[in-house]
Amino acid sequence: MTGQFHEPRVEAMYRRDIAPRVRRDSSVALCVVALIIGMLAISDYHYTGVTTEFYLLLTMRLVVVVSCLALAFLIGRFGNYHNKAWLHTLPLWILATAIILIVPLRPDTIPTQVTAMVVANMAFYLLIPNLLPAVIIASLYLNLGFLAAAVLVAEVPPVIALRIMLLLIMTNAVGYFALLRLERLQRKQFALLQEERIQNRQLVEEIAHRKSLEAQLRQFAEQDGLTGLDARRHFMARAETLLRRARLEKTPFSLFMIDVDHFKAINDNWGHRQGDAVLTAIAETCKRSLRPQDVIGRFGGEEFIVALPDTYPKDARVVAERLQQKVSELPVSEAMPNHRLTVTIGIAAVGDEDVDLTDLIQQADQALYLGKHGGRNRVVLSHEVKGEV
Repeated sequence: MTGQFHEPRVEAMYRRDIAPRVRRDSSVALCVVALIIGMLAISDYHYTGVTTEFYLLLTMRLVVVVSCLALAFLIGRFGNYHNKAWLHTLPLWILATAIILIVPLRPDTIPTQVTAMVVANMAFYLLIPNLLPAVIIASLYLNLGFLAAAVLVAEVPPVIALRIMLLLIMTNAVGYFALLRLERLQRKQFALLQEERIQNRQLVEEIAHRKSLEAQLRQFAEQDGLTGLDARRHFMARAETLLRRARLEKTPFSLFMIDVDHFKAINDNWGHRQGDAVLTAIAETCKRSLRPQDVIGRFGGEEFIVALPDTYPKDARVVAERLQQKVSELPVSEAMPNHRLTVTIGIAAVGDEDVDLTDLIQQADQALYLGKHGGRNRVVLSHEVKGEV
């Protein structure tokens, strides 16, 4: 019946969430209350004139106005609905005490003060933000104190006091159920907002997970799992782009195929694990020996393929021979003491004829085939296959 969450942890989260709004609303409400209480000094002068009672009322109102403004500042700066609820409740007790003290100072204005009591009760429930239990206790203090002062000081007849009590009970009931409904609605809205935040966070995590999976799938599709080089399909796409650019800009373009000599013997004699180590070592050597703009991929098995933009055939031969030399200098593991690594390289280049990437690969493959049957550990240009110099 307090309108609060059953779980203290959730209630604490809610209060922390609304703390900035409560501080702002409380400060504004107290400033409005201070203005109204200050303006009521005109009514005091009308009823009492320049008398001792008027000065006492004026002093009391001045103290309340200053207290409200000071509390508005303190709550605005330091108020915390979570662990400083007393600071938000304090204005209710100050206002309740001030309203009760008006009765002995202006006992002849009880009818007017009853109206003010109804307004004050509604203000306690709906104007100044506070927790419902705190409002109930402060309102109980205000109403009992007012009734006691009205009966004992203003000598209100019991029948009139009973009527006033019934009016105040009805006012408090309306205020209580209005604030209870408001508290429940605000907390229900907070719960829905929290649920939405959790769902959004889960959605963000799911999207991040999907993007991670997509990146992994893209990496698997674009890279060879063993050597880390471009997979065949990805290499073809990148090389096709480079070849197209070379045609548009009329710049040279070369391509060569690399085949590891006697690779089957390595697998047969020393196992596939040693063969994988050889492929990885040669792939690393190729990456270190080529330029950043060159594209290298694993074509299949023990074959590698390289696209070299802005490279003439003679320059491609120099690169291939340097690569061949570095491969031959690779240290062989203790498992292969009597084996020397070598590669055969077939080179093709774009000439005056209009060839596509598939034709170029076929020319490099034919040059590679010639080198393999010519003794291996060779670099062969496709022009040599055709009998050209």
